[in-house]
Amino acid sequence: MTDGSERYGLLARFDTPEALVAAVRALRDEGFEQLEAFAPYPVEGLAEALGFRSRKVFIAAFVTAAVGGILTYFMQWYAAVISYPYISGGKPLHSWPAFIPATFAVLVLLTVWGAVFAMLAGNRLPKPYHPAFNIPEFARASEDGFFLVIAASDSSYDQSYLSQRLPALDAAAFEEVPV
Repeated sequence: MTDGSERYGLLARFDTPEALVAAVRALRDEGFEQLEAFAPYPVEGLAEALGFRSRKVFIAAFVTAAVGGILTYFMQWYAAVISYPYISGGKPLHSWPAFIPATFAVLVLLTVWGAVFAMLAGNRLPKPYHPAFNIPEFARASEDGFFLVIAASDSSYDQSYLSQRLPALDAAAFEEVPV
């Protein structure tokens, strides 16, 4: 795989989560930006080392809740006051307490939907395929392996440099990832 278009990047395996975090920090300090880490369980400090930031899920949840609540209330108001004005038992047409339960139920439902879809979009999920799946050893990522993928599309990517740098960062093994 000498042609850069045939390679996704480089996959490095580490024996401990501490070595993985240290390698991510070192490579980020050297200017690498397109790093992906895989571990069988959450590793403390890995997200910060990778440079993850908030996906602003709460903003999407708030916006969907506000829009849904307003539209639900408006729909009930329009039906009761404009579309079918019917006075029942002497109650006013715009009897807002009757509109609250349905508005609240839709508001909660859309808040959850907004949060879930924002989380999926922010995490780029679902992702049923990744080029690292082509490496047989990568199956250990869900058991006891700690892996780091350095994308070939990264502006700092240099195969010869990484071949020398990764062993210095305590990588147990590394190999190219085909596309």
